[in-house]
Amino acid sequence: MQQTRVAVVGSANMDLVGTAPALPRPGETLLGSDFVMLPGGKGANQAIAAVRAGGSCVFLGAIGSDAFGVTLKARITAAGVDTGQLRVVYGASGVALVMVGAEGENAILVTPGANGAFVGLTEGELHAVREADVLVAQLEVPVETVTEAAVAARDAGTRVILNAAPARQVPADLLAAVDLLVVNETEAQALTGRGRDEPAALLDLVPRAVLTLGAQGAWYGDRDGRSVHVPPVKVEAVDSTAAGDAFTAALAVAWGEGRELVDAVHWAAAAGAACVRRLGASVALPRRVEIDELYAPPA
Repeated sequence: MQQTRVAVVGSANMDLVGTAPALPRPGETLLGSDFVMLPGGKGANQAIAAVRAGGSCVFLGAIGSDAFGVTLKARITAAGVDTGQLRVVYGASGVALVMVGAEGENAILVTPGANGAFVGLTEGELHAVREADVLVAQLEVPVETVTEAAVAARDAGTRVILNAAPARQVPADLLAAVDLLVVNETEAQALTGRGRDEPAALLDLVPRAVLTLGAQGAWYGDRDGRSVHVPPVKVEAVDSTAAGDAFTAALAVAWGEGRELVDAVHWAAAAGAACVRRLGASVALPRRVEIDELYAPPA
């Protein structure tokens, strides 16, 4: 089996994570229990998750010139991700303030910092995109950068997976370069005006789509007529913060390895389930053996 070469275009943040019995309501102050500071951001999470799932990965993004940036690069590199193209820009790194309740639910505020300055891909960055088997991108960096990377990938024959998060409208020229769209219900609603009741509306935008449904599993559909519900993998949830990132990265690795896409979604569902069993984002991302232990092939 050939190792999947993944290029991830996306954000890197320092996650400041606090836990409490419940999430505070507007205007309310609660006493929390634990606090950790961890590397995160959807881009960095998905890059680390791809490596842990068995792929190789180059990460394209930007960190600040502050202490958070130094720590972010060191930890992402230590995870086995190629950070040779990671930019350092003057100023603050991205930061995410994450609150986690007792049932694993979370609320997140992200300040983009250096991620907002990640514009105009260099020739080295474009080369990394063209050499990959799969490009994975999200929407926590400027959409113009994501579009540039996706178009370059499409022209080079690299498969493009867009995790359209956070929820926002996506320009038509980006959607035209996407091979596989991954969204949750909120993101699907932002794109199509419809939710779980009409997931096939996503196929008006892209040729293949996955709608993640949390505790209800996921839906996969394509323009060849397939419409499949993938059941959830039952585990005890501790923190769902990085579950979607683990899912998307595992899906990219599995597809690049040549798995049929419905099977790849089942394997990705196992990755998401394995992730929610631990607190935090990047530290909770599962290794391949953990994914295989929970994986149940399609019937």
